[in-house]
Amino acid sequence: MDAFEYISVLTSIIIGLGMAQLLLVVSRIIQYPSKGPPYWVHIGWVVYTFIFTVFWWWWEFNLRLIETWTFGIYLLVILYAFLIFLFCALLAPSDLSEHGDFRGYFYAKRRWIFSVFLLIQVVDIGDALIKGADYILAIGTQYYVSQIIIVASAVTAIVTRNERFHSTFVVALLAFTVIQGFLFYDTI
Repeated sequence: MDAFEYISVLTSIIIGLGMAQLLLVVSRIIQYPSKGPPYWVHIGWVVYTFIFTVFWWWWEFNLRLIETWTFGIYLLVILYAFLIFLFCALLAPSDLSEHGDFRGYFYAKRRWIFSVFLLIQVVDIGDALIKGADYILAIGTQYYVSQIIIVASAVTAIVTRNERFHSTFVVALLAFTVIQGFLFYDTI
């Protein structure tokens, strides 16, 4: 077992636990609709996060190209997986009684949700850098431009409760992620 395989075991467990959170919230919505009617913006973020997590697992295979693993690189990758897990968990509340429904929960916790999302974007830049110069050149300018737009949108999402903004953000990001995932990252 090489260093990449060794580290992949832990990140796979962490990411798997996050995906389980998303699957559980969907099953709770189906099983107990009266406990909190679904809110489509929240569901959009759950779908986005599930797709992002699947792509993340795919993209992280590029870590195999790292020849020398340092403890700092290891911590960055584990931090990335932890933040994704935390984002999943924040989107998967087990109790809505304090907020009434998913809409109330989403807007009440938006500062936490999008602060973690913002940290994920920052760590993603570090993750891209540790994959090496060839990877940096391969992802191109569109990656950095999109990261600037996503970071600015995340900051806005932290401070605003505007439903139109949140609706537009999740739909646009979901479409962008799917298109980007299949156009630029369809092969390993």
